[in-house]
Amino acid sequence: MDSRKPKATVFYHYFPPDDVVSAVHFGELSAGLAQRGWDVTAYPTVWGCRDSSARFPVIDKWCEVTIRRLWRPRLAQSSSVGRLVNAIWMITRWSLLALRRESSPSVLIVGTDPILSVLVARFWRFWRPKTRIAHWCFDLYPEAAIADGILTENSAMARLFNQILGPAYRACSFVADIGPCMSMRLRRYPIVGRLETIVPWALDEPEAPLGSASAERQRIFGDARLALLYSGNFGRAHSYAEILDLAELLAPENAHFAFSIRGNREAELKEVVEKRQLKVDFVPFAGASDLRARLACADVHIVALRPEWTGTVVPSKFFGALAAGRPVLFVGSTDSSVAQWIREYEVGWVLNERNISEVAGLLLRYAQSKDQQLIMSQRCFAVYKRNFSREVQIDRWNDILRSLVSQSDNAEVQVGD
Repeated sequence: MDSRKPKATVFYHYFPPDDVVSAVHFGELSAGLAQRGWDVTAYPTVWGCRDSSARFPVIDKWCEVTIRRLWRPRLAQSSSVGRLVNAIWMITRWSLLALRRESSPSVLIVGTDPILSVLVARFWRFWRPKTRIAHWCFDLYPEAAIADGILTENSAMARLFNQILGPAYRACSFVADIGPCMSMRLRRYPIVGRLETIVPWALDEPEAPLGSASAERQRIFGDARLALLYSGNFGRAHSYAEILDLAELLAPENAHFAFSIRGNREAELKEVVEKRQLKVDFVPFAGASDLRARLACADVHIVALRPEWTGTVVPSKFFGALAAGRPVLFVGSTDSSVAQWIREYEVGWVLNERNISEVAGLLLRYAQSKDQQLIMSQRCFAVYKRNFSREVQIDRWNDILRSLVSQSDNAEVQVGD
C-alpha cells in the first residue's frame, strides 16, 4: 500500500459483484478513483440485495478496491421492519468505525442506501475532524416518504427527520446531488459545504450510437412504425396514466408501446392495460447480457416520475437512453431535472396531461423523418458523452475530492505556522 496515496473510504449498503444498479455506480466510482491514484476501501454488507441469501466474502478485492464487508442481521429490504433495522445497524457500524485507530481516510464518501446514511457524517466529523466527508445523494428522505404519502409534511416524524438531518448535512464538506431539482430541495437544509450535481452514468456506454437491433425489435414491436419502450424499475414513484392515454391515441398510427419492468406497481399497470384493452405489451426484464439489444430495439425510451416526487429522485434511465443514442419521452413535472435537460439539449419530449395530442403529433412527425431520427440519435449520444458519461463524472469526483484534501492540508500547514 502506497502511503502517499490519498485514502478514500466508501460507505454504501451494497457493492459489486452485487448487480443492483446503485451498487454498480458506487463500485465504478470506487474503481475509477483507484485508477486515478486513490487508496479506496469500501464497507458494504456481507449480504446481497435482491437475493438476501447470497453472502459475499468479508475481505475481498475488486478492481483495485479493498472491500471489508460488515455483518448485519439477514433481513429483507422488501419489508419495512427489515429496511429499518438494516439501516440502523449499518449506520451504527459505520459510525463506530470512526473510533478505530486505523480509521483515518482523507475523505469519506457516504451514499443514501440505507436511508439516512448521511447521519454518520456528524459522528465522523466529531471523532475524525481531519477527514473530509462527501455525500452522494441518490434520493432524499423524508421527502420521498412525504411524496409517497407515508409521512405528512408537517408531521412530528417529518420534523424530527429534518432536525437530525440538518447537523449531518452541515458536517459534510461536499454534497453531490444528481440533478438541479434535487439541488433545490437540498438547499433548504443548512448545507455549508460545496453542493454540485454529479449524475449516475449509464451502466452500458457504447462507443457510438446503437444501430437498430432488428431481431429484438421484430420480437417486441413487430412491424411498428414507431417503437416506444419503458425499460427499468416501475414503482410508487412512477406514473402511467399519460403513457396509456398516448398509447391509445397513437395506436391507429401503428405506434407500439412496450414495458420491460419490475417493481411494486407492475401488477397494477398490467391490470389497467388489460381493463382498457390497450395495444401495449409486457416483455421480460432484460439482464445485463441483453441490455444493449433491449436499448437498441426502440426508437424512443420512456421515463416517468410522478410530479410530487420531483427532486426526491432522478430517473437514471434517462442517461442509459442517451448513451444508446435514443431520445427520451419524459412523463412528469416540467420542473424535473430530466425535463430541464430535455429542453436544454433538445433530446426528447416532455409529456403531461395537458399536451398529449401535441406530443402525439410531434412523435408522428419524428417517425416519418429518417433524417430527423439520425440527427437526434447523434445528438443524444454526443450530449451524453460530453455531459453525463462515466469518465466525465468520475473526473469531477476526483477533482473535487482532491481539492477537499488540498484544502485540508493547507489548513493544517497554516495552523502549524
